[in-house]
This record gives sequence, structure tokens and C-alpha cells, in this order.
Amino acid sequence: QVQLVESGGGLVQAGGSLRLSCAASGSIFRINPMGWSRQAPGNQRELVAAITSGGSTNYADSVKGRFTIFRDNAKNTVYLQMSTLKPEDTAVYYCNADIQPRVVGSPWSNYWGQGTQVTVSS
Repeated sequence: QVQLVESGGGLVQAGGSLRLSCAASGSIFRINPMGWSRQAPGNQRELVAAITSGGSTNYADSVKGRFTIFRDNAKNTVYLQMSTLKPEDTAVYYCNADIQPRVVGSPWSNYWGQGTQVTVSS
């Protein structure tokens, strides 16, 4: 069974940094793309950053220049390096990925992690 497991969230002061990790496990054939979204209380979930297996990236305007997404294809892991954090970055961060399981005939499906809380204090 395919699953995504995030780690690295926590409490940090404004201006600080955190690195989130998300590892995909299970019987996996291919993954593309991988990304991070976030949801603050009372807000809709929004895309933060995404990366293809070839390394192409895109970012939300609100995090450009402060966040960096990168991945290790050999480990089926995606990372989100967050710097110069602001209180408005406080949210639950979710990893997601399009994955084709290593089962004959399995289609691509979109998977989500359970989320990790990031809290930035002012």
C-alpha cells in the first residue's frame, strides 16, 4: 500500500527556518510530480510548491525567494526548505504526489500525507 509520511514540522520564531520531509513508501513504480500544500484555520488549502521528477519547480507567490522544494528520486522523498518564516506561514502542511503503484495495470493516483503542523510565532 502506498503512503506518504511527512516530518519536520514544529514551532519556530519569525525569521527562522524549518525543513519538511515527505517520504513515499510502498510498492511504487513511478512518482511525478510531488508537492506541498498548506491549510491555515478558516482558509482553503493552497499549493505552496511542486516539483517534477526532472526538477522543474513552481512556487506560490507568497513563498518565492523564501522556500525551496527539492527531491531525492532514489529515496522517493520530497523536501521543503522554509526560510525567513512569517507568522502567516502558520498552517498544516501536506505533501502530495501522483504515484503509479508497482502493480500490473494500476493507474496513476494522487496521494496525500497526513499533514504536519508548522507554527511561526511573532
